[in-house]
Amino acid sequence: MTTESVFTGLKVLDASTFIAGPAAAAILSDFGADVIKVEPPGAGDPQRRLGSVPPSPQAEANYSWHLANRNKRGMVVDLKKPESVEVLKRLVEWADVVITNFPHGTREKLHLGYEEVSGWNPKVVYADITGFGDAGADARQPGFDLTAYWSRSGLLASTRDAGAPPTVPIWGSGDYGSAIAIYAAIVTALYHRELTGQGADVGTSLLAVGTWATGTLVAGALAHGTPFELHDRKAPANPLSNPYQCADGEWFMLAASVPQLRGLARAVGHHDLIEDPRFADLASFVKNSAVLAEILDTDFRSRPFAHWKDVLTRERVTFSLIQTPEEAARDPQLRANDIVVPIEGVTGLEYTVNSPVTLRGIPKVPAKRGPDLGEHNDEILAGLGFGPAEISELRARGAIPDDGKEAAVS
Repeated sequence: MTTESVFTGLKVLDASTFIAGPAAAAILSDFGADVIKVEPPGAGDPQRRLGSVPPSPQAEANYSWHLANRNKRGMVVDLKKPESVEVLKRLVEWADVVITNFPHGTREKLHLGYEEVSGWNPKVVYADITGFGDAGADARQPGFDLTAYWSRSGLLASTRDAGAPPTVPIWGSGDYGSAIAIYAAIVTALYHRELTGQGADVGTSLLAVGTWATGTLVAGALAHGTPFELHDRKAPANPLSNPYQCADGEWFMLAASVPQLRGLARAVGHHDLIEDPRFADLASFVKNSAVLAEILDTDFRSRPFAHWKDVLTRERVTFSLIQTPEEAARDPQLRANDIVVPIEGVTGLEYTVNSPVTLRGIPKVPAKRGPDLGEHNDEILAGLGFGPAEISELRARGAIPDDGKEAAVS
């Protein structure tokens, strides 16, 4: 990588699969870290196939793979083979950061447990992601974002309308949120190492991050608070935080505060709302929420979104158009702020989603495609000090693929 950035020179071993761990490594790679992605033989990381699994959008390019694995070097190592231990050991000794998401028990069998890894490299920052945490009855239970992040945390039960069954959220969304938590833990540990010279064992769980995302409601439950019923758009607990439809069929989310009620009343042409005793105090406001929702519903259905965008903006009332993912992908605001960025080397894919961490004035490296399966085996092994004869022996014993490279899956 030629672009200098804040983590240029940082060495990362990504021994994780699916989304959260690899996405955390991708954020480090965005800032110049040299990331080596280790995959098992055969089909490699299952994320290589997620882009073709419904309900993922069908596309020529394997966008899901490149989103979480851009800018990495890739190798295939069969960690189940005894001969692979020396390869793994040298990778760990090379690395500043090791990321894994193998379950407890499995990681130790693969020589990826913290005790063994830190024994090889005491200064390493060891970061892991689990489904349900390190302790408790479910510590070894497999977890995905749909189960551990969304379902177990209370988040999914709370994000539906009254009378509606639970739905399937955007899968991967919990993983990408959790990736930020892993990244934060790694960066914190690197700062700790800078101060003390010591490595660290850091991590999080999908359940922990999901509970953090549901934090207002879970904290309220811990305070023995009385919850409101599930959201009912026609009788919401707060009609100022509610979706409304316009005359042209567009939906927008109103997210106004009570002090903005005066400006909202002017925007919809109901100046009487300002002095209406039904909304004069919080208790009355809650009691008559359905009445205000009906008034606003009728008003907003009378004009197209362009009108409401103009008047609500003028009155400084908080709102947003509810966009589809396809509309968001075309939104010029995303390009103006580098929320989507060009990606190099992928047929049928010109842009990808940028990581949300920005250091103003410090560049990220340009996004390049994720590695083909086993693409850099020989290069990495040579860099670790393995000679041609040793590499041939590793192939012969099945620790790495016979030709040093698996069939490309991109």
